[in-house]
Amino acid sequence: MKPTRRPQNPCFSSGPCAKRPGWAPAALDAALVGRSHRSGVGKARIVEVVDRSRAILGIPADWQVGVVAGSDTGAIEIAMWSLLGARGVDMLAWENFGEGWVEDVKRLKLPDVRVLHAPYGRLPDLREVDAARDVVFPWNGTTAGVRIPNGDWIAADRLGLAICDATSAVFAMRLPWDKLDVVTWSWQKALGGEAAHGMLALSPRAVERLESYAPPWPLPKLFRLTAKGKLISGVFQGETINTPSMLCVEDALDSLLWAESIGGLDGLIARSEKNLSIVAAWAERTSWIEFLAEDPATISCTSPQLKIVEPWFLALSADERFHTVRSMTARLERERAAYDIASHRASPPGIRIWTGATVEAGDVEALMPWLDWAWDEQRRTPKAA
Repeated sequence: MKPTRRPQNPCFSSGPCAKRPGWAPAALDAALVGRSHRSGVGKARIVEVVDRSRAILGIPADWQVGVVAGSDTGAIEIAMWSLLGARGVDMLAWENFGEGWVEDVKRLKLPDVRVLHAPYGRLPDLREVDAARDVVFPWNGTTAGVRIPNGDWIAADRLGLAICDATSAVFAMRLPWDKLDVVTWSWQKALGGEAAHGMLALSPRAVERLESYAPPWPLPKLFRLTAKGKLISGVFQGETINTPSMLCVEDALDSLLWAESIGGLDGLIARSEKNLSIVAAWAERTSWIEFLAEDPATISCTSPQLKIVEPWFLALSADERFHTVRSMTARLERERAAYDIASHRASPPGIRIWTGATVEAGDVEALMPWLDWAWDEQRRTPKAA
């Protein structure tokens, strides 16, 4: 039977993600609209976002943290264009975004690039990473629902830099900052913030690389972190390279204040893991679905992806499977039970549910019966587009 209880907030998109509980436009009433981001109060707001982010995430005091353009994509591109080429690099790819960083690095025509691949649902063999080389990787594979469980594979005495795209991991997973050198993320993921702004965190080792190595290609203005061989410190003191939206800054600050109110990183992790446990319990008792991640230790607590395992579905062509999933999720959207939960177009057809900390456990619980209902309806018209 069709469920009668709907999630209060049916937003389960993996980016931009659900706003924090209780959010309303009034949260932005104090935004410095019409004011320069370079004014004293404007700069102070940006610095506050950086400082609160640092405190919640436990970023070491000697790291540089700044706001950059282009969301997480901009932040990771800045890191790769500015830092790579000084030594060989290992690229880890097991889903769409990691594959994208591989393609971008290939365009730089570096002389020594090694790609460690794994299919959707698995991690590459992390033991193969060479500590003498730089390594670029996502901590959480957003389009596969597969995360790295720990940083034990990263050598403490590494010679290369560990460059981590952590956009769907920070504020939901604990990162080993002593094993990382560059970390990037955006506000639109686990904070439920607005898009287009990224954050870039650099360890002292990364800063040393910036000041001692000049890449052989010209850097766009938006990517420049040094001048005359020295770090442009202002970028990490609230002086952004380009003009940020002060509405988005205010929204990020609102999310950070909410995060502090629920216990900081511990509270955020607990909420996200609770949401994952609800999905896991449902998947355990449901015959037509399984997690795409093969190792339970690698199942993402923010972007778990589920694959459909019914034989009739697997017998469909790739195009038919794609449209079958889209038909099912369209039913859920029409019922206002769930928005945007079809898997990413580049990943195997299935369901991806954002379970980060801004999502309420009660909404995840309410969603599960709707998934069963929608799939049961889909069986009646299995090839519906």
